[in-house]
Amino acid sequence: MSQHFDAIVLGAGAAGLLCAARIGQGGLRVALLDHSEKLAEKIRISGGGRCNFTNRVVTPENFVSQNPRFARHALANFKPDDFIAMVRGHRIAFHEKHKGQLFCDRSSEDIIEMLVSECQGGKVQWYRPHSVSAIEHSEGRFTLQTTAGRLTTAKLVIATGGLPVPKIGATDFGLRIARQFGHKIIEPRPALVPMTFDSAVWEPYASLAGVALPVKSRGSEPTAPWFDEDLLFTHRGLSGPAVLQASSYWQPGQALHVNFSGHNSPELCLEAFKQAAVGTRAQFENWLAQQLPHVPRRLLESWLVLSQFAELRGRKVAEFGKKQLQPLVQALAGFGVVPSGTEGYRKAEVMRGGVDTAFLNPKKMESTLLPGLFFIGEVVDVTGWLGGYNFQWAWASGVLAAQAILKTNA
Repeated sequence: MSQHFDAIVLGAGAAGLLCAARIGQGGLRVALLDHSEKLAEKIRISGGGRCNFTNRVVTPENFVSQNPRFARHALANFKPDDFIAMVRGHRIAFHEKHKGQLFCDRSSEDIIEMLVSECQGGKVQWYRPHSVSAIEHSEGRFTLQTTAGRLTTAKLVIATGGLPVPKIGATDFGLRIARQFGHKIIEPRPALVPMTFDSAVWEPYASLAGVALPVKSRGSEPTAPWFDEDLLFTHRGLSGPAVLQASSYWQPGQALHVNFSGHNSPELCLEAFKQAAVGTRAQFENWLAQQLPHVPRRLLESWLVLSQFAELRGRKVAEFGKKQLQPLVQALAGFGVVPSGTEGYRKAEVMRGGVDTAFLNPKKMESTLLPGLFFIGEVVDVTGWLGGYNFQWAWASGVLAAQAILKTNA
């Protein structure tokens, strides 16, 4: 015996929950299947337990993909204001933090409960915790062999997420399904992840663990933007929003760029330093601390000891010329360091890469190789910045797929 549904959604995370809810609310019989005993654990732990559920301003430029234009239709179709309206409709209190980021006042549980309520409103049939052992497709129908028995459908939505945080059940199941049906995969790798360095290289800096400061950061890729965020020293390397953001644009073996100067460019920094040096009788280390008030003195002193500028300590700044200031500015504003790697999926917030968007219809999230098969959320090669963008992609891609399924069944 088998059970037939108009649509089956695999994965009860952010994208899958909202997609299933919308399909059910549209009047179709939909099943939602997930292998985890804990529902939506990634939502639960996000934002320090308060879920940074979206950002007030979301554009395609806030995402990384082999096809930067792919996300445009989904993001325009379901905007942050649309999700905010749903949050308000469920009377969830929230607040805005840094750069448009929206968080629950109370707990991430509020968002989970809201999505569960939406699914209940759509009479979604739950199957969890249940796993899928095989998926077959024949004559326009998918057949799933599961621990709940055999399920069939003409519309199958893959919302199984990415590889980060394996301890909460993340797997490559969605990528395996995509490969099974002929889809190319853009090589997955950790993103929004701390950087690490060889222990011998990092040993002089390990004592700075816990030191944080505002910087400008940039990954190694030509299209990488500069980010104005906080940098955090750790026992193994660098973290904080500045490094997490830059990591999405970083390639192994290449440099991570950090501007500690407080100025937008080395040229502006040099001009400011030259003006500040004129006529001053201050000693170099004290003068430099005055020029860099945002840099903790502990970090600055350690850096001076370890840098080529240690010999300038004790000298009067008025004695300096371009010969001394230019390399100093380059070191501060054009600092490049090559990490040995990252903290990997155990510390990554998201996965970069995934199902190649060249095989998906951007107006439906449906496979162009196999009609009736949809991919949404993190399993797709669309990766957002830190700050609520990945949740907005989950909501938008899930709603778009639901709308496409409802249209074909109208």
